[in-house]
Amino acid sequence: MSVDQVIRTDVLAMSPYAVPDASGFLKLDAMENPYGLPPALRRALGQRLADVALNRYPAPRPQALLDTLARTMGVPAGAKLLLGNGSDEIISMIAMATARPGAAVIAPMPGFVMYEMSARLAGIEFVGVPLRADFSLDMPAMLNAIAAHPGAVVYLAYPNNPTGNLFADDDVETLVRAASRGLVVIDEAYQPFAGKTWMPRLPEFPHLLVMRTVSKLGLAGIRLGYVAGSAQWLDPIDKVRPPYNVNVLTQACAEFMLDHLDVLDAQAAELRAERARLAAAVAVLPGVRVFPSDANFLLVRVPDADKTHAGLLAHKVLIKNVGKMHVLLANCLRLTVGTPTENAAMVEALAASL
Repeated sequence: MSVDQVIRTDVLAMSPYAVPDASGFLKLDAMENPYGLPPALRRALGQRLADVALNRYPAPRPQALLDTLARTMGVPAGAKLLLGNGSDEIISMIAMATARPGAAVIAPMPGFVMYEMSARLAGIEFVGVPLRADFSLDMPAMLNAIAAHPGAVVYLAYPNNPTGNLFADDDVETLVRAASRGLVVIDEAYQPFAGKTWMPRLPEFPHLLVMRTVSKLGLAGIRLGYVAGSAQWLDPIDKVRPPYNVNVLTQACAEFMLDHLDVLDAQAAELRAERARLAAAVAVLPGVRVFPSDANFLLVRVPDADKTHAGLLAHKVLIKNVGKMHVLLANCLRLTVGTPTENAAMVEALAASL
């Protein structure tokens, strides 16, 4: 029997999520925090991880970590937390739990690719609603999509990836209220750089979830995402969670680092300041437009994205060419904010590659 008789045809037709080899490159393509931990903290973390019982399965609902997350991330009293192997797994769990006949996922486009990918893998209709040319929400189109799919899951990335902007709060609230017959997930993956959050407003909206990750804080390697909301939603979603989905090293590392959140917050503050300096340096380059960003990356439009991207690769600088992801992103590149030294090298390579 051949593969095409066993594997789903839509899966065979898919392209895998591409992660380029970064060996030998200045890696500024994945919105990672470029800073490591101070030596003393690294040693203390190493000792903490050395004491982890690797021979035991992880706690499926690690209460100490959940309590620490709730305390440090301002989760409102009464809200529950659900953990995932990165926010990607949480998105997959939501898709699996809501995959009823006629189900739909609605999200602005361009947006995070995993909303659509997880929906399609779960057999759910994906409704992508194009943003306006300035990357703001097309409110009539979004409201029409919600009205046409009243039980849908609506994703709103805040800030949005790959555009980097925060949607207007009044628009977000209008959509949350309009989607009261379904589920709204506000994805705050880049919250450390935005300074705004919907977390305190969870009690106002029983059908609202706020999803985050520790990746952008500087812990991308441990793969931990979390989502907060009411038990009426998270309890059934928890039923499709793979057992032991968050490993013991991730749990121990996250709990340790959340007790040293001041270090990660200071790094985020440095990146916010560096974002402004990088935007100013790139904006003066000929033919380059820099879009406003509340994340740890910049979306820029250049005269020829393919040519410029190739030039950056030749200079051993790895950034993301998003020009073909969506018509609104024509000739756009996404630049991760790095250290001052990394950003200076990227600007120099960008200038040489235009």
